[in-house]
Amino acid sequence: MSPTSPARRLRLGLPRRVFSQVLLMQVTIAAGVAVLATGLFLAPLSKQLDEEAMRRALAIAETTAQDPQIAEGVQHTRPSIDGPVQLEAERIRHATNAEYIVVMNLRGVRWSHTTRAEIGRLVSTDPSAALAGQQVMEIDNGTLGRSARGKVPLYDADHRIIGAVSVGIAYDSVRARLLSAIPGLLAYAGGALAVGSLAAWLISRRVQRQTRDLAFSDISALLAEREAMLHGIREGVVALDRTGRIRLLNDEARRLLGIGDESVGQTPDDALGEGRTTDVLAGRVTGTDLLTVRGQRVLVANRMPTGDGGAVATLRDRTELEQLGRELDSTRGLIDALRAQDHEHANRMHTLLGLLELEMYDDAAEFVGEVVGDHRVTAEQVTEKIQDPLLAALLVGKATVAAERGVALWVSDRTRLPDRLIEPRGLVTVVGNLVDNALDAVAGTPHARVEVELRAEGRTAVLRVRDTGPGVPVEQRELVFTEGWSTKEPPAHGKRGLGLSLVRRFAERQGGSATVGETGGGGAEFTVVLPESLAEPEPGPEPEPAPALTAPAQTATEEEAR
Repeated sequence: MSPTSPARRLRLGLPRRVFSQVLLMQVTIAAGVAVLATGLFLAPLSKQLDEEAMRRALAIAETTAQDPQIAEGVQHTRPSIDGPVQLEAERIRHATNAEYIVVMNLRGVRWSHTTRAEIGRLVSTDPSAALAGQQVMEIDNGTLGRSARGKVPLYDADHRIIGAVSVGIAYDSVRARLLSAIPGLLAYAGGALAVGSLAAWLISRRVQRQTRDLAFSDISALLAEREAMLHGIREGVVALDRTGRIRLLNDEARRLLGIGDESVGQTPDDALGEGRTTDVLAGRVTGTDLLTVRGQRVLVANRMPTGDGGAVATLRDRTELEQLGRELDSTRGLIDALRAQDHEHANRMHTLLGLLELEMYDDAAEFVGEVVGDHRVTAEQVTEKIQDPLLAALLVGKATVAAERGVALWVSDRTRLPDRLIEPRGLVTVVGNLVDNALDAVAGTPHARVEVELRAEGRTAVLRVRDTGPGVPVEQRELVFTEGWSTKEPPAHGKRGLGLSLVRRFAERQGGSATVGETGGGGAEFTVVLPESLAEPEPGPEPEPAPALTAPAQTATEEEAR
């Protein structure tokens, strides 16, 4: 036999499954409770039987002391084995099944006893309490062994104490009654233990099904792996219970949603407030890969119900991907514009080559001057009104894209924006989104036109983008700012319905607003107000504003864009 370590033998001797351990613990507890209950019942039962035996002995003693023959015999006869006191005491003893009945005088001399040789002798226990007129109940040892005793005073006809009566009940009979009660008690305890063991088995079977018969070590390992996985993955995980309250958040979910541990135990409405993200987590919006915006983050959410009535939602950060997609769309637009310019440039080169081959040098020089001058005028018109270089470059590029799509991009005469923007990139995003939406709305319509107005009112920047498209119905003017809502086909890189939502969130983050209304011609007019978005002007004389363009120049610009 190969040697086995004690620890190994002990481990192999104990059950490892949760089912077995739970069953063993519950049966052990049930057995312990049964033993304890039996012991707790036996202790007062023994005391109760002792009390009952002593009261019975006392009752027999009182009955014997009230017999007039007993008192007369003690007064007028001598103690003898055939005396009237002995005969009457024995009659009563046999009738009551007592162990002994002792009648004594004031000196403690016995007039009666079960053992006849003890008659006429002094009692073996102190009778002073009974001779003093008291009733005594006790468990004590005497000449006949241990017994339950009752002692009462013996009175004569004048109610004077002339002796005492002591009655004993054999203690063995009391113990026999106690022992006779134990089998029945054990039977009840065994029945209770059997019922408890059955209940323990049923509960353990349920535990076995719920834990899939795993060992505690397996469950501990699974919990450790779950914690490592939840806090190590780069997706946000939000678990909700059957009442819809958050019961688990991993680190990524806290970062993406901007909430902490205080949100555990709250509903999504309480933790996040109103919004599409809350509706997705609460299950009020269903579907797969649901797009939502939380703060400045674009999230993709999926919600899966669990077997206990709860749900688990996963969140992926698509902010950078969405930005890359939008940049891709812008790049494609610029590529299309460059392709159109290349085609237009080729036509102009062919025209120039023809003029040179025809030796029409003056006409060729004039043609080149007009082409260069038109592009310079368009750029100068934008930069005179918009002094921020990023915004000016954006609108010049958008004008080229608009021209390629057959849309006239118009910079309003009221546009005046100094180079004092605190966050120009944010405004570039807002202008780009609104202009792109306007170009999509008017593309393919006759006399398509988009007008951009940017002006400063103190430190507040006001942006308006108008178009000649079909406009936005009144019932949809709030829906257009909801993330995920769109009437257009999604682009190749993902989904639509984020641009206007990001515009409004950017405006609200700066304490402003983003609204949509209707132009005089029925098109849409988007207005964005951005308070505190311009820095304070430096001290010194303000530069003179550039003169407004005349109507003929603007018309020419529009005709050129067309």
